[in-house]
Amino acid sequence: MHSKRRLTEQRLDRVLNQRIRPAVHARSVPVEMAIWSVPGEPVPVADGLAAPYEPVTLGHRWGPPWSTSWFRISGRVPEEWAGLRVEAVIDLGFNVTGAGFSTEGLVYRADASVVKALNPRNAYIPVAAPAVGGEDFTYYVEAAANPNLVDDHIPSRTGDQPSWMTGVGPESAPLYQLLRMELAVFDAQVWELAHDLDVLGGLMRELPEADPRRWQLLHTIERALDAVDLQDITGSATAAREVLRPAFTAPAAASAHRMSAVGHAHIDTAWLWPLRETVRKVARTLSNVTHLMDDHPGFLFAMSQAQQLAWLKEHRPEVYGRVQEKAKKGQFLPVGSLWVEPDTNITGGEALARQLIHGKRFYFDEFGVETEEMWLPDTFGYNAAMPQLMKLAGVRWFLTQKISWNTTNKFPHHTFWWEGIDGTRIFSHFPPVDTYNAEITGAELAHAVSNFQDKEAANSSLLPFGYGDGGGGPTREMLARAERLVDLEGSAKVVIESPADFFERAHAEYPDAPVWQGELYLEFHRGTLTSQLRTKQGNRRSEHLLREAELWSATAAVRIGFPYPYQALDRLWKTVLLHQFHDILPGSSIAWVHREAEQVYAAVTAELRAITDAAQRALAGEGNLLVVFNAAPFARDRVPALGATLRTRPPGRPVAPAPCGDGFVLDNGLVRVRIDAQGLVTSAYDIGADREALAPGTAANLLQLHQDFPNEYDAWDIDAFYRNTVHNLRDADSVRAEEGGVRIVRTFGDSRIEQLVSLSSGSRRLDIDTEIDWHEKEKLLKAAFPCDVRADHSSAEIPFGHVRRPTHTNTSWDAAKFEICAHRFLHLGERGWGAAVVNDSTYGHEVTRDVRADGGTTTTTTVRLSLLRAPRFPDPDADQGHHRLRYGFVIGADIADAVREGYAFNQPERSLPGSAEVQPLVTVDGEAVVIETVKLADDRSGDIVVRLYEAHGGRARTVLTAGFPLASAAETDLLERALDPRENVDAVQADGGRVLLALRPFQILTLRLRPRRGD
Repeated sequence: MHSKRRLTEQRLDRVLNQRIRPAVHARSVPVEMAIWSVPGEPVPVADGLAAPYEPVTLGHRWGPPWSTSWFRISGRVPEEWAGLRVEAVIDLGFNVTGAGFSTEGLVYRADASVVKALNPRNAYIPVAAPAVGGEDFTYYVEAAANPNLVDDHIPSRTGDQPSWMTGVGPESAPLYQLLRMELAVFDAQVWELAHDLDVLGGLMRELPEADPRRWQLLHTIERALDAVDLQDITGSATAAREVLRPAFTAPAAASAHRMSAVGHAHIDTAWLWPLRETVRKVARTLSNVTHLMDDHPGFLFAMSQAQQLAWLKEHRPEVYGRVQEKAKKGQFLPVGSLWVEPDTNITGGEALARQLIHGKRFYFDEFGVETEEMWLPDTFGYNAAMPQLMKLAGVRWFLTQKISWNTTNKFPHHTFWWEGIDGTRIFSHFPPVDTYNAEITGAELAHAVSNFQDKEAANSSLLPFGYGDGGGGPTREMLARAERLVDLEGSAKVVIESPADFFERAHAEYPDAPVWQGELYLEFHRGTLTSQLRTKQGNRRSEHLLREAELWSATAAVRIGFPYPYQALDRLWKTVLLHQFHDILPGSSIAWVHREAEQVYAAVTAELRAITDAAQRALAGEGNLLVVFNAAPFARDRVPALGATLRTRPPGRPVAPAPCGDGFVLDNGLVRVRIDAQGLVTSAYDIGADREALAPGTAANLLQLHQDFPNEYDAWDIDAFYRNTVHNLRDADSVRAEEGGVRIVRTFGDSRIEQLVSLSSGSRRLDIDTEIDWHEKEKLLKAAFPCDVRADHSSAEIPFGHVRRPTHTNTSWDAAKFEICAHRFLHLGERGWGAAVVNDSTYGHEVTRDVRADGGTTTTTTVRLSLLRAPRFPDPDADQGHHRLRYGFVIGADIADAVREGYAFNQPERSLPGSAEVQPLVTVDGEAVVIETVKLADDRSGDIVVRLYEAHGGRARTVLTAGFPLASAAETDLLERALDPRENVDAVQADGGRVLLALRPFQILTLRLRPRRGD
């Protein structure tokens, strides 16, 4: 028998796409449309409904970039359509991109109630079912003329980005054209036929050619196509469906893979659109979701990011009411446990705790739901402290998808236990469909089944379906496919169910799943550790300012009755958490987003400084003595940790540079640093250890410039070949000594760098204060420190601890980590001696090992900090302009030194006139246990909440002493809820308020301290 496979498949494609699908709305009449173009930013709904409209016709061009236009759609249902299902079909100028990357609109009735949304994959408005002949109708559409930027990451197109990418203001040229304005009958039988053919055709194409089922389906489809009268699709649809019906009665194999499908719409809180547009995207997506739920009571939809629901509640309460209604019915499922889906490489530890705290509280307060999963499908790597943070927040499950984007190594599991740096394990899953925007196609299901890595012992996976990134969500077409794939021979079984049900089943099925220990490093998007420095600096400084504001406000509240600013701190935390979203903090959004972020951070900084200043002034009292406050968790310059003292002697001051040959030397008796005539550090000598920190013949603080033109995603990626070209910035315009240190000026290209290199008395840290006027394009600037250390690993700070990474490239997994994340410090060491680099705003680092020619086995280990990039997309002017950043080189440092210096570098002393010393609210003995947070309890009980952790990676015992009469101490979860007593917490009330603690390596502990009232 001769094969007709290719001929029939081609026939199916053409008939389905050119005849059957268009016939769903074949009977149509025009509608009337009128437009009002909003002169500025979006307006309230009432203004849009009452606006003066002007008639428009088919082909009308509208919508300058980022503008809003309101359309009025009106008409009358023909008498002969009585009793039928009637829809308005509107094409605002949709292109072929996904649902959220083009123009979109939200449909209102005249009473301002919401109907649903319009987008390129969802272009209908339900008018009546059944229709009343002769009935008039009117709808209004708030349409956003958002430019399509989704494909502009192609490098060849990034050199001529239009000016409106910055979001400064709309240009005059309209982007869109009205392409369809019709009232149509929805032909249900034709629609069902289209999806019968779509599902069977998709399944047929994915089955092996040797499988008889494939050929049986081919024959059945051919006969069904023969039954379709192309001149009378409506009249022949039922007969064609009858031909196909037997193909749907054959059940799936008993061993078929089970896919738990849940509706989803990943909505980037900002990316190729500003925050204000995300507010509208949320309303549009959820109006579609709730509309779909009305017709499909079995449809379940999972939504993460509490911030987006908070926006909906504020800006579209009528849609939010519908969401709450569907949540009560069990169809709308709040998931994720987080305020937003944050970057988890750059976000600080306490901020990640607050992401969980505020996210879980919102879901519980608004929906009565205690979320148990962390839902992070699209974040660019996951730090190794997260399992412990999840568990401390009551999270049991973890889901992501992004690791499937690895470019070097395929992750070996889809279902596994993820073990963090402290030993905590969380049951985790990566959907093998390799997308969080599935459409439930035959190709997707076949890929998921073949791709699933755990077939030997497990047979279940999760399938998040719905248009995402720009929102949109599931469609009725996706649900039609799901209905047909519940139990179909040759296919995986698709069952719509909640993530919680999936995880319970997967855990029961695979309780002894394999373990992955440590970070989940994404072998991609490494440039996000560096892009948009100002955004990263705003976040880092805001995190530390929030810590200070809480600390001093709590101290003043307990000591002198200072009014604790609960509401302000809650609001400011949520603002900072919002901007930790995984396309804002990583620097991968359009210019509009980052410009607004800088403005927000400036306002947050001003308000937090005002809060801190008010609390400190209240604590310092009246007087003209100098009161010095130390918010760092370690004492310095005789100022106690978390306390304040009167300054009785000057702090460590920079040592004066002394001439040395044609350069200078900085010597404070602990270390001796030589700087040559080009301003390079040629020696960093540890006097006490009698050891040189730098490799022979090398120079530290060597600035290096690389060409930086990744293959695909400009702001996201650093590709390894950047190392192939390097320009060492050795030449200096000037090198001069001054009271504060040695000042070096360098110019190159169109840029200028000025650095002050200084060393303070009593310090082992060489400070480099850097000001850069940066005007390079597609360049990467690094600072190198080649150390005379044979280190087989580096230790980089992450939230609540540090992670050790190999410095070698023995395996492809090691080699792929050529750009790594560190927070405040990165440490290198041999047994008995080490060095560290610390920073105030840098996250991208690199560590390499080289065997020197002079010694055969002598090793140079080089740390390089990534200071600045200059990508062209999605912000063509990313990082251009003036920057100030600081980093330091700690000579002769162990891990304890690195932890301490990292905090000191980021938490400067603050001083003001007064007369009172301030005793810390709490202290711990030893340096291994670090107090990260001191605040008042969120329930306004007046209890003090202290969060601390073991920072060195070993077991630690410490005594926490309260600086106030203590009634009780209890361990809590992150949400400040009491846990069952444990052996490592023992409050000894009779012993002056001492709490004895025993912590395992990197353990995080939250304590709730209740003051003794009336004392």
